[in-house]
Amino acid sequence: MSASTQEHRDSAPEQINCAVVTVSDTRTEETDKSGAIIKERLTAQGHTIVAYRIVPDEPDQIGPLLDELASRSDTDAIVFNGGTGIAPRDTTFDVIDRMLEKKLDGFGELFRWLSWYEIGAASMLSRATAGTYRNTLVFLTPGSSNAVNLAMEKLIAPEVAHMVFEVRK
Repeated sequence: MSASTQEHRDSAPEQINCAVVTVSDTRTEETDKSGAIIKERLTAQGHTIVAYRIVPDEPDQIGPLLDELASRSDTDAIVFNGGTGIAPRDTTFDVIDRMLEKKLDGFGELFRWLSWYEIGAASMLSRATAGTYRNTLVFLTPGSSNAVNLAMEKLIAPEVAHMVFEVRK
């Protein structure tokens, strides 16, 4: 790791504020295992969950919710899960991708590459993505618990505070 990368990580805030959104037509707070994993991983890193929502995969609800959460002064990052597939009902990616102001293509690329080792060629079906919207980090992962575990463990948890530092410079 380069010295400048380590310096930036060292300058990153120890605690950031995060929102978690599960996109599902069937999950409830009691059955939302993926949302629980995201909240657990973020709080284990010392971060605070400032909002948690479950919404159906409806464009007219996802877009306004992203607007609302990114407009809050207490939100540094938003992690969405669900709606990344290619089925007709999967529209979350389409809404979020249009709204992102700066895309972090490497997130989706790395996610699919890491997924390859777990699920093989089916990894290409994921439209996981990330970027910024209104100076807020936005991540979108598939809704499966295995996918959420992978994204949180390998990509989001290790870098989210550093990324907030970069966005807020």
